[in-house]
Amino acid sequence: MVMRWDAFLDRIEERGEYDSRQEAERAARTVLALLGAHLVGEVRADLAARLPEDLALVLLNPLQAREPLSPERFVRATAAWIEGATERTATWDVSAVLSVVADAAGDELTGSILLQLPAGYDLLFGHPQPVGPGPRPV
Repeated sequence: MVMRWDAFLDRIEERGEYDSRQEAERAARTVLALLGAHLVGEVRADLAARLPEDLALVLLNPLQAREPLSPERFVRATAAWIEGATERTATWDVSAVLSVVADAAGDELTGSILLQLPAGYDLLFGHPQPVGPGPRPV
């Protein structure tokens, strides 16, 4: 089901604790443009189908990435695209947008998205993944 424009931005504005709709929209457009460069095939198309049309177009016409960005580099790239942003505020922006993206996508599609991204994005989406089996305590 497609999330409506107002509902999508309302959630981002609330989670990001932004002072204006414009701040929420700027964050959404920047993060989705960067995310679109990391997703391919049906996963990107399926996610676009669940976003408001204007934001789906941003996702489908991404900024070009030469290589997959680690979560840390993704945050730095976001900071570079948002005027006046720092890595700290960009982390907030990325998490606000990606957590709403995860809501729109649902658990199954979010899982598929995370499989296409480098390790560590699960926290930015607000969906921490369980750590695999490790050594047993003695």
